[in-house]
Amino acid sequence: MLELVQDLLLPMDACKSTGSDGVYARVLGELANVITKLLSIIFQWSWDSGEVPFDCKLAKVVPIFKKVKKEDPGNYRPVSHISVPGKIMEKIMLGVIEKHLKDNSDIGRSQHKLMRERSCYINVHL
Repeated sequence: MLELVQDLLLPMDACKSTGSDGVYARVLGELANVITKLLSIIFQWSWDSGEVPFDCKLAKVVPIFKKVKKEDPGNYRPVSHISVPGKIMEKIMLGVIEKHLKDNSDIGRSQHKLMRERSCYINVHL
């Protein structure tokens, strides 16, 4: 778990906005050697207990303009910003779930949506 957390923490994009906790990804990336062990302990506890820390579930939802008239509320889409530790926890859990599904053949060859390295376009042409 320790190496996995560090591998996900080090390449964080310094230009990303803050999450709900107000901490920049750049700061966490620079402190990776200090906080990796602590985050690993928290993530392992979460995995073992089946509980997600409250701070990892908090999100800041921001409206992003998408087209034409700025006065029309329908021209905005909501974007959710979660904390960097929350993003890391999410990536770890999704990776474990994806691996489990692949290893147990619970995902067929035609499943492409939400799967890494599988294009939905390819699925149409199988």
